[in-house]
Amino acid sequence: MAKPWAAFGVDLHLEPAGPGLRRGLTAALREAVRTGRLAPGTRLPSSRSLAADLGIARNTVAEAYAELVAEGWLTARQGSGTRVADRPVIPPTGTTAPPHRERPRPVYDLVPGTPDLAAFPRTEWLKAARRAFLAAPNQALGYGDPRGRPELRTALAGYLARARGVRADPERVVVCAGFVHGLQLLGRALRARGLDTVAVESYGLPPHWKQLTAAGLTTTPLAFDELGTNPGRLGEDRSIGAVLLTPAHQFPMGMPLHRDRRATVVDWARRTDGVVLEDDYDGEFRYDRQPVGALQGLDPDRVVYLGTASKSLAPGLRLAWMVLPPTLVDAVTEAKGGSDTCGAVDQLTLAEFLTSGAYDRHVRAARLRYRRRRDALVQALATHAPHLQVTGIAAGLHAVLRLPPGTEQSVLQAATWQRLALHGLSAYRHESSTTERLDALVVGYGTPPDHAWAGALEALCRVLP
Repeated sequence: MAKPWAAFGVDLHLEPAGPGLRRGLTAALREAVRTGRLAPGTRLPSSRSLAADLGIARNTVAEAYAELVAEGWLTARQGSGTRVADRPVIPPTGTTAPPHRERPRPVYDLVPGTPDLAAFPRTEWLKAARRAFLAAPNQALGYGDPRGRPELRTALAGYLARARGVRADPERVVVCAGFVHGLQLLGRALRARGLDTVAVESYGLPPHWKQLTAAGLTTTPLAFDELGTNPGRLGEDRSIGAVLLTPAHQFPMGMPLHRDRRATVVDWARRTDGVVLEDDYDGEFRYDRQPVGALQGLDPDRVVYLGTASKSLAPGLRLAWMVLPPTLVDAVTEAKGGSDTCGAVDQLTLAEFLTSGAYDRHVRAARLRYRRRRDALVQALATHAPHLQVTGIAAGLHAVLRLPPGTEQSVLQAATWQRLALHGLSAYRHESSTTERLDALVVGYGTPPDHAWAGALEALCRVLP
């Protein structure tokens, strides 16, 4: 009986069936080609290799190949081997899906949340990767500490203390695969501690709220006023055991948490044994004001600091980090599992990128580039829509553009016609918020590549009321 596999040349799973090995092999190959499992142009193993792998005579394979070449399923040329012929693929009966009509892709993208990916420092990153990989010990390629590579945790502790005022011990740093992954781990750990309710901001990212809900927690929005998020409810609602904030640069409204309110949040956490989750998503990008230090620096035993490379480098790296209070380190590490879930090579590369100074150089260059874009946005709006107010422009990679009441949806529809990807403020409002509804656009000026920035700005001005 022939073995149902082959591994010489290419991985090829075959199950010859029916009377006679040659007939069964021919039928199995024909079916694999007919249904598209073997794509046109795929090179098949030599008759000797396939025969050895299937445990059958070489002549049997050669005859099957010859028959399929004669039928037009395969091609055979001297020096290039036997390949699948270029012919239409017939899908199996009953599996044809209804035609999917794709929407036209946007020409311009001003959706916030992504930096200019074309500006990723590929050359410097590759240099850092080479240095880090050559210097790494062999055990770095093993499963590793679930908290992450010690090289990266040490580098992050030093950088965050210097640049963001975080009081970080490498033993309390946990590396995770993006902010959402970190939030998932924290949600499990908080729920295991018996927490039921997490306060969130009236405006924020719905996917983050959904992660907390998926962990079994209820999210309740705090009020929002001219000073930003108002934490007054924390002292009034005893069911709240934690709060998720963006204190350095509220997303998406753009202002920092007022200093008196920062103190209020920390006092609440100390008084009630509460936990503050600080999302410092774009702490590197400040333009017209001094950087706002991390809230975690006020009380590292009550505040979880969360940072990410998604805005400063690229979200595709899937690298983020948490600096945890001592009481949460074991619970979060246990929630993460018994081994590291982030790629060791990328962790080692980021560690080298940080310690070599390449990260600081990249951030400074990016800060200048985004500031110029911010200035161009403000100037264009002053020229084409001087009646509209722009806020949240002192920091970050996005701005909030206030619209006349009742016009947000019509502007978004006009943007769709212009093939401009754009988000309204309503997309970021918590469904239970009692804060007054505002019509506005959240403009991600950091998103387009340089060559598309001018066109995106022109398209934005065309859709404004």
